Amino acid sequence: MTPNESQSFSGPRPTERQRLRRARDVPSYSQEADVVIAGLGCAGASAAIEAADAGADVVVVESSSGGGGTSANSGGLIYLGGGTPVQTACGYDDSAEEMFKFLMAGSQPGPCEEKIRPFCEQSVAHFEWLEAQGVPFKRTFWDEPGMESPTDDCLVYSGGENCHPYNLIAKPAPRAHKPQAPRAAGGFFMQKMIEAVRQRQLSVAEDTRVTALIQDDDGTVLGVVARCGSEERTIRAKRGVILTTGGFVLNEEMLLRYAPTLARCNTKNATVNDDGHGILMGQAAGGRTVRMEMGEVALPTTIPNRLGRGLFVNAHAQRFINEDTYYGHIGLAVLLRQDGRAWLLLDNEIFERNFVGMEPAFVEESIADLERTAGFPGGALQATVDVYNRHATQGRDPLFHKRPEMVRPIDVPPYALLDSSIASAIFATFTLGGLDTTVAGEVVDNDGEVIPGLYAAGRAAALFCGHGYPGSGISLADGTFFGRWAGRAAAANR
Repeated sequence: MTPNESQSFSGPRPTERQRLRRARDVPSYSQEADVVIAGLGCAGASAAIEAADAGADVVVVESSSGGGGTSANSGGLIYLGGGTPVQTACGYDDSAEEMFKFLMAGSQPGPCEEKIRPFCEQSVAHFEWLEAQGVPFKRTFWDEPGMESPTDDCLVYSGGENCHPYNLIAKPAPRAHKPQAPRAAGGFFMQKMIEAVRQRQLSVAEDTRVTALIQDDDGTVLGVVARCGSEERTIRAKRGVILTTGGFVLNEEMLLRYAPTLARCNTKNATVNDDGHGILMGQAAGGRTVRMEMGEVALPTTIPNRLGRGLFVNAHAQRFINEDTYYGHIGLAVLLRQDGRAWLLLDNEIFERNFVGMEPAFVEESIADLERTAGFPGGALQATVDVYNRHATQGRDPLFHKRPEMVRPIDVPPYALLDSSIASAIFATFTLGGLDTTVAGEVVDNDGEVIPGLYAAGRAAALFCGHGYPGSGISLADGTFFGRWAGRAAAANR
């Protein structure tokens, strides 16, 4: 069965007390295994493969009929670098150190260096591991940055690596790798990963949802409670439970509590199980959560990227970012620093329909008339354009440092404004906060102490970023990479 082929399990959401069961209240177990994994997205699949290959007896519990999770609904970009075979074949010289410098800069403030360092140093090996699981990557480059190719081409710039300020911090290199399939490749990617899971000697319980953790009085997590229809099962985990259940963007209560700004976004990149249930179970067992206010915010106004030759302006008709950068950086800037209000100014030479077919909100023959029609403060838009054009005639952008090839005067009428505000444009989000884990995926409590037998990966765990999302492909890369670490660690926990 292909990923997400049928609807996921649905049922009443457990209360806080129901998310944890004491071991003394479990007279017997329906099943037992060395490692129990809740969720079969990219992190769960990676954890299952590694745990099984380490010799552990593995049970995967998946809410849907086929697995795949939100990973299957993604574009399929996976952030890999340091000199992968694809990068080398396409003529890009990358290193783990340059990748590290970019990710540290793009994840500010508060990146987790402890995780970013091995993520970069072992990225080439991780690429090779993915290929060994049957995930193919074509040795080609696609020159439209920011998103997956409509063809089966692989490599793409996905985080503004060649844009200011990152091009001054680290040597630019494209690092997002798409598996060899046309258009969005998330479903194809997860099909290959689930095929790799099925090749192992392990058990997958589909249409079954983990509803509670079983914890001993000393704090050790010993197993899970799972429900399939009206049947409740208790599964003993002799070495560990790994939560790979997704984020919480579809849990309105959690979103309003932890990330009310993200709640303003009008599009949720999620499947039905991104309701935070794994995070809540981890919290019930004493797990600490971090970066819960964080999320990716994609604003696709400047797709294709050549629309970045225009000017983003805020409610005061002032520029606030270099328009050629990753549209996720732009989305975060608009949401967090411009109160969700922005417009993209284009002239007749630059204008074209963007990826989502946005129509201009206002069109006029002069900047002065456009300023008046849009209701900007008198003279504000004219001043912004005058300053920009003065430097653009020399191919420069001294205020926000767009790449020279993206700089040209805005001077060919008519002029248009694309309303890129929350009320009018797509703001696509998913959560990045979750359970706090060690590099090995062990969940820690509020004192930073490891909770024995409990692991997490993917969006049930907090991403290694601080308050920035470095670029498309980070989440799948983090999920697969640290899912593997969690699988190995749990299998070794005897």
